Amino acid sequence: MTMPFYVSPEQLMKDRADFARKGIARGRSVVVLQYDDGILFATENPSRALHKISEIYDRIAFAAVGKYNEFENLRVAGVRYADLRGYSYDRADVTARGLANAYAQTLGTVFTTESKPLEVELVVAEVGATPDADQVYRLSYDGSVADERGHVVMGGQAEQLGKRLGDGWREGLTLAEALALATTTLGAVGTDGQLLAEGAERDIDGAQLEVAVLDRARPRRAFRRLQGAALAAVREVEA
Repeated sequence: MTMPFYVSPEQLMKDRADFARKGIARGRSVVVLQYDDGILFATENPSRALHKISEIYDRIAFAAVGKYNEFENLRVAGVRYADLRGYSYDRADVTARGLANAYAQTLGTVFTTESKPLEVELVVAEVGATPDADQVYRLSYDGSVADERGHVVMGGQAEQLGKRLGDGWREGLTLAEALALATTTLGAVGTDGQLLAEGAERDIDGAQLEVAVLDRARPRRAFRRLQGAALAAVREVEA
């Protein structure tokens, strides 16, 4: 009679975490930062159809890194959650905090009960009437939630890019300044996914960028994408 193969719970959780982290690190980074009139999302993404940044509800947006099919399923589930809650109760009852809690339960359950964790990292953000009312939540593959202020970086080289972004971020940035900081941060990583030398920066063409904002000045649907001429106009302001 053969003995059953045994792995300690600690080792099993560590292996799952390592697996998820490696999958997430292979993806291009996503930068999220607050500016004076809202929240900016930016990433290097040449695809015009496979979005990493999307609208969820009136004033709520979603950004993700990792496996596209996994975070796309989560995005669709989030839209359904928001629509059902808004229809059943009131549109004001749909909040980023409630959505982040729902995502945390899903991610945590998969991480602890399934054989393979979800290789994703998410940001759920809601723009408020004032900068102090903005909400930005970062969710990890294991369901842990962090309430972020100011700026977030997810994906490959997140720790180093987060430090660079933190050094350049300040309260009251204009949209043009925020976009310039985001593209500079993303440009610190080469096409091979490795950090460039200190002080080096790769220029990223506008066609390779996916950029969106939650604009607090818009009356209801705050989400809008910046692409083409609109993106070029914002980049020219800072230049």
